[in-house]
Amino acid sequence: MYFWGAGPGRLRRERTRASGAELQQAASGERHSLLLLSDGTVHSCGDNSRGQLGQSGVTRVERPVPVKALETLHVGLVSCGKEHSLAVCHRGRVFAWGAGSEGQLGIEEFKEIVFTPKKIKTLAGIKIIQVSCGSYHSLALSEDAQVFSWGKNSHGQLGLGKDSPSQASPQRVMSLQGIPLTQVAAGGAHSFALSLSGASFGWGSNNAGQLALSGKNALAMQSYKPRSIGALKSLDVIYISCGYEHTAVLTQDGKVFTFGDNSYGQLGHSPTSEKRVPQHVERIEGLVSQIDCGSFHTLAYVYTTGQVVSFGRGPSCTSTPTHPEAQTENFDISCLISANDLEGVQVKHIFAGMYANFVTTYQHTSSTDVSKKTLPEIRRINQSLTEKWMTVASGRTKREEAEREIEVIFSSPACLTASFLKKREHGETNSIDVDLQMARDTFEKLTKKEWISYTITEYLRNKLLKALPCCSPHQEALSVFLLLPQCPVMHVPKNWRDLVIPFAEAVYKMSDRSLGLLKQCWASLQESSLNTLVQMLKIAIVGQVSFWTETEQSIYNVKALLRMMKEVHKVNKANCQLPENAFNINELPDLLHICVERIRMINRDNNLVLTEKRVWEFLVIFRDFPFVFNLLHKIKLWKYFHMKMLQTNRFPPGENEVPQLLPFVLRVRRSHLTEDALRQLSQAEVTDLWKTLEIEFSKEIYSMGRGVKSEFFYCIFEEMTKTEYGMFIYPEGGSSMWFPVSPKLEKKRYFLFGMLCGLSFYNLNVANLPFPLALFKKLLGQKPSLEDLKELSPLLGKNLQEVLNYEADDIGECFDLYFSQHWDESDVDLIPNGSSILVDQTNKKDFVSKYVDYIFNTSVKAVYEEFQRGFYKVCDMELLRLFQPEELMAAMVGNTDYDWKQFEKNSKYGPGYHNQGESHPTILMFWEAFHKLTLDEKKKFLFFLTGTDRQPVRGLQEMGIIFRCPETFSETDCPRSLVCHNILDLPKYSTMERVEEALQVAINSNRGFVTTKVTQ
Repeated sequence: MYFWGAGPGRLRRERTRASGAELQQAASGERHSLLLLSDGTVHSCGDNSRGQLGQSGVTRVERPVPVKALETLHVGLVSCGKEHSLAVCHRGRVFAWGAGSEGQLGIEEFKEIVFTPKKIKTLAGIKIIQVSCGSYHSLALSEDAQVFSWGKNSHGQLGLGKDSPSQASPQRVMSLQGIPLTQVAAGGAHSFALSLSGASFGWGSNNAGQLALSGKNALAMQSYKPRSIGALKSLDVIYISCGYEHTAVLTQDGKVFTFGDNSYGQLGHSPTSEKRVPQHVERIEGLVSQIDCGSFHTLAYVYTTGQVVSFGRGPSCTSTPTHPEAQTENFDISCLISANDLEGVQVKHIFAGMYANFVTTYQHTSSTDVSKKTLPEIRRINQSLTEKWMTVASGRTKREEAEREIEVIFSSPACLTASFLKKREHGETNSIDVDLQMARDTFEKLTKKEWISYTITEYLRNKLLKALPCCSPHQEALSVFLLLPQCPVMHVPKNWRDLVIPFAEAVYKMSDRSLGLLKQCWASLQESSLNTLVQMLKIAIVGQVSFWTETEQSIYNVKALLRMMKEVHKVNKANCQLPENAFNINELPDLLHICVERIRMINRDNNLVLTEKRVWEFLVIFRDFPFVFNLLHKIKLWKYFHMKMLQTNRFPPGENEVPQLLPFVLRVRRSHLTEDALRQLSQAEVTDLWKTLEIEFSKEIYSMGRGVKSEFFYCIFEEMTKTEYGMFIYPEGGSSMWFPVSPKLEKKRYFLFGMLCGLSFYNLNVANLPFPLALFKKLLGQKPSLEDLKELSPLLGKNLQEVLNYEADDIGECFDLYFSQHWDESDVDLIPNGSSILVDQTNKKDFVSKYVDYIFNTSVKAVYEEFQRGFYKVCDMELLRLFQPEELMAAMVGNTDYDWKQFEKNSKYGPGYHNQGESHPTILMFWEAFHKLTLDEKKKFLFFLTGTDRQPVRGLQEMGIIFRCPETFSETDCPRSLVCHNILDLPKYSTMERVEEALQVAINSNRGFVTTKVTQ
């Protein structure tokens, strides 16, 4: 062991050889030192005027003597403040003595002097693994990664907030909650913590830049709460040491960076002024494995040269230790020990104090291991621990020990995170700090043991979920929110109430900043990990709805789950990790139906309107979370809400029953279809439009079936969307239509057309409305994009994309583009004097944006607003938000992706074909002939059968023909359809020629409902 010390008026350097126990750790305050030996005993020497030696009856001790009060405790750690001391025994209990006027002893009183070590009772039951003393404050780190601070808080060095006074007992530093820490370090009036991933957190005094704050906080004189030190993020810090007003950090690649006060050259640079940003100490020749700061100097062990070097004002200075005002003459990096001094031994550890430096050594071996300071670490899962738990037999002692280890880790968010942190690579930054695949594999392995699964569940429920760092601004702390969904116990159906709801509540309570960080992590998840999270939430939602009670708690629970799912859905929508239907809960509609019936049963003695009001209040919870429903269920929910709005508008709450609503009947002549329909629509009340629609064709069969409605909408939309009708334009002669810049028809016609579209959708009809997706975006309040223009006008859209893709500076000359455009036979400037403003690289994005905006918004504002007003008159605007634009389009326009083979498979065989079914000769010939038809002919047959050539939301997957052959039919008869029921009355033709002829008759005579019974 080597020791440098300064006595009054003289410099002393001595080399000692310890007999028996070896020096394990040394610590020094302003005028006292503690020596911890390998046998767990503590020796002290120096000044004892404040009781800092733990010795009674003496004011000073020249040579180290044992601290008798600690002899039986087997101490594992010691630390010295300016005039106080701390020791931690092997069980994690903390003892304090010395000066305590600022509360730095943590013994629950501001006691001037304590000569005998006293146990800190506040920390009883908490295993402390590290302590560090500042001048007048103290820090402690527990095995479950909790940080405690106590003592003076004049500069915020306790990290408890601006309004917190000095503390006489340890207080939890809540800002560091959930972060897997590897070290705490205290300086004069500042503090640091280091995480396992290399993130550094500093707080307290920054008067000399000793916190290395950057950005808007760079000149702050103090920080009252821990801040992530951005200037250290990329350095891969593995160790931090604090002096009085300076800080040194050691990096993974053996470099030393310093910052803060440099009055004595303690930063290793010329002492011009303090350094507020970390600077590499380049004058150290070699790689460093250990550092330690005294109050005004820094020690470093350069393992590649075998030297211990020092810079700043160290033990060789004999003047009184005060805050340095003047600079000394020597600022060189001095070598305290050279390789030649070691004589067959190597440096083990270095320790720096204000007046004393210590270096311990060990016998030289051929090993290439580099000596480093090894600090006690927080608990975490590793392979050996996993195997130990898996092989625990029924022995009580071993089982209790394993349960204790599981308790610590699965009660602490930080320990759980520490268990699966990704390996640190130099200079690498991870969007996600934890290895989720490793976590999933480990959890699955552990939970196969029933007792381990039960134990994990218990500690998650009772401790960890209550300690989630939901307001932490640090990404590392939030990693636990990524880990927990990977654990199988979170997916056990019976655990939804105890585990998943508290988890979702924590997310619901998050600050905007914390939630933003978590969402960034979600956005970086692999598909499997994100899907695991979604499945966990779906199981919990099903569980909550299955056990629904009409209580505030049930409402709160399901909203917490759904709100979290909504945030995940937003992230997925932006990043497209999972398909949209991954969020659908297919069991939910049936469960909601059961809940509704249960509510009606419970409230059966109340009046009907009040009961239905409660049903409405229950279902409306789900209105803001439409992503959990597939399109078909969304349509049903949308229809239900509309019906309830109609009942609410028509019938006051005092009524005891809801009368049967009469249908809304449109009576039209086929020859004047559009004229008759628009006239009646213009006279209809809103509540009429929300009733069941019935169509009555003059002089044709009166039917309430959907087939008649389908043909009505087919015919009227076919008429009104023709180019000759003049309502819409078809750019480039394409298949998509849009509103004209200069309409030929009155604006009211667009209002009525909007009503027709709304009425078609409200009655769940699909129709050929050749609008691009842009229309459905606008109806839902979303902005159309260039991609939508590509659908409406492919050539124009392609040309504008080429403008965006063009990188050369001659873009204006190459494309001859100005801020003007030609559209729908009109020329217009996109901005004032736009025809003279050339498009270039600086404004091309604005040009394209304005071009798209003009076509979809500006140029059609008046007529589109009329259309929208008509549509919203039928379909409530807020309820439409149940749908995504693509879903609204599919619901209104239907599906044109025909699966004719599935259509055949879905068909059924009634009277006349029941016995032989699909093997009947006529049926075999029918399908053979049908599949030979062109696509257009098949669509015409579909119209003959159903009244529309569009598929509904379910598509042909569920649509089929019901074949019949009435007894009165002969081979000379033509086929007949009952469009309201998809029934085809097909005579039993004996030849393929007759079948093909009959199909052509059906295709070419597919309109009208003629019968002997007619209406006038």
